[in-house]
Amino acid sequence: MFQILSREVSSFLNSLIAYVVVSVFLTGIGLLMWVFPETSVLAYGYADMETLFALGPFVFMFLIPAITMRMFAEEKKAGTLELLLTKPLNDWQIILGKYLSGVVLVVFALVPTLIYYYSVYQLGNPVGNVDSAGVAGSYIGLLLLGSVFTAIGVFSSLISTNQIVSFIVAVFLCFILYSGLESMAAVNVWGSLSLFLEQLGLAYHYRAMSKGLLDTRNIIHFLSVITVMLLLTKLVLGSRRW
Repeated sequence: MFQILSREVSSFLNSLIAYVVVSVFLTGIGLLMWVFPETSVLAYGYADMETLFALGPFVFMFLIPAITMRMFAEEKKAGTLELLLTKPLNDWQIILGKYLSGVVLVVFALVPTLIYYYSVYQLGNPVGNVDSAGVAGSYIGLLLLGSVFTAIGVFSSLISTNQIVSFIVAVFLCFILYSGLESMAAVNVWGSLSLFLEQLGLAYHYRAMSKGLLDTRNIIHFLSVITVMLLLTKLVLGSRRW
């Protein structure tokens, strides 16, 4: 697993993909937080990071599939996946190696945003007048959300040899699981099932964590979705071998 993880991370760092994705994320969030008047912290007048945590999931919804779309699709198209499967590695080692490499890049993208937190912290009146517990919960929630999107991206990359198709499928699944289910729950046809449908969505649990209360039910929900997506990936990869 660690050989795959090391190879994938090195591959990203030796290409422009990781740098472009991280730069786009930081630039986009930076413009939204500090420049655009509709969302700027300076124009809003409150020392918080709501812009990052409200819009970050939608930015991740496109950037993470852009990272993961090549993981399996490129190897299948080049014919190197069969070679990889002949090595002394089991399916889980291959899947987890590729998955964790995507999570590492998510962490790389989030760490520089701590500069934004420091800036907001200093802008508080008095200095430090910011909901640090809420910020910490939101960071954990955003990391878990990015991990879910990575699992979805890895699965989508495996089911197609075309990277564009993998990207589109991953974006669609991320949207459905994040806000699609919540939007469906708002339709007045479900009755008592509306709340249950809303709670299936990732946005419900992400917002709960942003309040700074790390309820284990929310964490378990994220981990459950990750597990399901990785199990589906294992199922597809296993059938591919036979």
